[in-house]
Amino acid sequence: MNLQIKNIRILDPSCNKDSNGDIFIENGRVFFSLSSKVDKVIDGEGKIAVPGLIDIHAHLREPGQEEKETIYTGTRSAAKGGITTVFCMPNTKPVIDNAPTVEFILLKAQKEGLINVFPIGCATKGSLGQELSEIGVLKKAGIVAVSDDGFPVSNSQIMRRTLEYTKMFNLPVISHCEDKELSKNGVMNEGKNSTILGLRGIPKQTEEIMVSRDIMLAELTGGHLHIAHVSTAGSVELIRQAKKKGIRVTSETCPHYFTLSDDMVKVYNANTKMNPPLREQKDVEAIKEGLADGTIDCIATDHAPHTQDEKNQEFDLAPFGIIGFETLLSLVLNELVDKNVLSLSEVISKMTSNPARIFNLKGRGSLKEGSIADITIIDPKYSYEFKKENIVSKSKNSPFLDRQFKGGAVMTIVAGNIVWQK
Repeated sequence: MNLQIKNIRILDPSCNKDSNGDIFIENGRVFFSLSSKVDKVIDGEGKIAVPGLIDIHAHLREPGQEEKETIYTGTRSAAKGGITTVFCMPNTKPVIDNAPTVEFILLKAQKEGLINVFPIGCATKGSLGQELSEIGVLKKAGIVAVSDDGFPVSNSQIMRRTLEYTKMFNLPVISHCEDKELSKNGVMNEGKNSTILGLRGIPKQTEEIMVSRDIMLAELTGGHLHIAHVSTAGSVELIRQAKKKGIRVTSETCPHYFTLSDDMVKVYNANTKMNPPLREQKDVEAIKEGLADGTIDCIATDHAPHTQDEKNQEFDLAPFGIIGFETLLSLVLNELVDKNVLSLSEVISKMTSNPARIFNLKGRGSLKEGSIADITIIDPKYSYEFKKENIVSKSKNSPFLDRQFKGGAVMTIVAGNIVWQK
C-alpha cells in the first residue's frame, strides 16, 4: 500500500531536518515525491513525524516466562508506545546463548510480532560469567549485541576477553554494572530513605565500581562498551571523563531514572522496585545533565514485566522491574522537552539515530529518502490518563499508573504498514 502523510512536521535528527511537508511511503520506503497512485492519505496537521523509536533494552520474556509477556503481547505494547524496533535481552528461559534460540525469537517475531525485534545474545554461556558464548555463531544467527543483563560479567578476565572478541564482529558489549557482593540482599537505594523504611540498601558504589572497571577494560581492549541503565551521578561523571579520553564507551538511561527518586518507595509500592534502584534527587538531576550534554547517548525502557501476584508480595520479596513501553515517549516529552532539559530533536535522537548508529542498524533511525519506513507520529496535544485497564502489555507493573500525560504516539508505522493508531 502506498501512503501519503500530508501537512506534517517532519523531524529527523539524523540529518537535522525540521520542516513541514508530505511523506510518501512506497514499497516500505520513505520518499518525498511519488509517481504512482496513493492508496491512503493521512492528515498530519498539528502532528509530528519522527523516525520510528528504537528501544535498545527490553525483556519480552519469551521463551520460558510467557505468563509475564510474550513476543505477541510485548510488540503490541511497544507499538502502542510508538516503538518500531525493540532489542530483547537474553535472560529468557532458556537464555539466548545459542543459534536455535535466536532463530526461534526471530521466527516468532516475524509470525506474531507487530514491530522489528532484534535479539541480544549472552556474553557468556548460560549467563554464568565463566566461559564466552559462541559469539560469532550468535552474530550470524542475528544478534545485534551481547550482554549478560540481569548479571554483570564479574570476572574481569572474562569481561576483557568479551570486549576483545566482540571487536572481530563489530558488536557492542552491553554491561549490567553491578557488584553483586556489594548489592547482596539490597532492595532499594542505600541512604536516608532506606534507613527510615527499614529496607536493605543498595549503595551507589555497587554500580559505579563496575562502571569504572568496565571503562578501564574498554580502554585496555579498544572494545565497544555500552553501559546499561545508568542511575547515579557518579556513573555519569565516569562516563563523561571516559568519553573525553576517547575511550569507546556509549550509554543509556531509562525514564524512571530522570523522573522518579527513592522518595517514591515510601509507600512500599513494589512497582517502584527496580534494579538499579531509584536513586536520590541529586542523581535524577545528574542524569538529566548527562542527557543534555551528550554523556548519555540513548534512552531505553528496560521494560521488565512481572505478574500481579509477583508484584503483590512484600517489598522485600517482590521481583525487580517495571514495564515501560507505553509511557516511554510521554515521559520523555513531559519530563525533558516540556521542562526545557532537551529539545525535541535532541530527545528523539536518543531514541532513533543514536541507537541506530551505535548498534549498526542500517536504514533505520532516519527519515532520509529511501530509508525503511519505520515512522512514529506524535500528537503533542494528545492527553490521556495512564490506566491499568488500558495497558496492552500482559503485565501492569508500572509506577506511573493513573498519571496524566500530555503528548504521545498516535500512529506507529513499520516498514510502511500502520501497526497501531489511536
